[in-house]
Amino acid sequence: MVGSGTDHTKPKLEGGPVVVLVRPQLAVNIGMCARAMANFGLSDLRLVAPREGWPQARGLRKGAYAAASGASYILERATLHEDVRSAIGDLHYVFATTARERGQGKPILAPEEAMAASFARIRTGEKHGIMFGPERTGLENDEVTLADAIITFPVNPAYASLNLAQAVLLTGYEWMRASHGVAAPFQPIERSPPALRENVLSFFDYLETELDKTGFFRPPGKQPVMRRNMRNIFHRIGLTEQDVRTLRGAIVRLVEGPRRKGLPETAEGEDAGT
Repeated sequence: MVGSGTDHTKPKLEGGPVVVLVRPQLAVNIGMCARAMANFGLSDLRLVAPREGWPQARGLRKGAYAAASGASYILERATLHEDVRSAIGDLHYVFATTARERGQGKPILAPEEAMAASFARIRTGEKHGIMFGPERTGLENDEVTLADAIITFPVNPAYASLNLAQAVLLTGYEWMRASHGVAAPFQPIERSPPALRENVLSFFDYLETELDKTGFFRPPGKQPVMRRNMRNIFHRIGLTEQDVRTLRGAIVRLVEGPRRKGLPETAEGEDAGT
């Protein structure tokens, strides 16, 4: 299964800190973590003693790969470890994620701060990792002891427990912001240039003439204010050339009524359909 927005023709972002899932309980959650990693350019997944193995049963494998939704390349390259020490042995710096204060005297950072600092040091050649604990209990104190710093999330204090994949997603998002900036990945396409002032004013003249014929500007004493208000409505829109043609064509049809078959289209009608 491949989700909306997946485009394999575009370059694949990889790298970033290693994601270490410590004793994950469900294969489907591992798959969802892989998907979250792929969303934000993380690619190194390490599994420490997953409860259901990785994955031994055919059903577990199917569930994990379905949940990964196209990020199967991360699952296929994931490495399996017996304990945390072997999973983080080649790393220079390790974060532990936790929702609880552990009293260990370590730096405590929000994901934004942690990933900004991590990006700066990974660029120099360091290898970093982020540990995530089991879904029910989180990391044990002895496992947190192995980390250099703690990442905790600014959440509702009355309900601070995050789904495992959500925690990976939030951290990955901050990694993407730190490593690639905060600009949206695409911008609106300018399909028509701004309308020339003479075309806008010509449209106003035509519109107001037709409205005047129908008795729209009543009472007569308010006509100047009504005209200004209407013109300002269109100015706030920021009309393009195509907008002016379309609006003028629409009004032509309202004024002249339906086209009769066999007659050539007016210039306004042609413009409206452009």
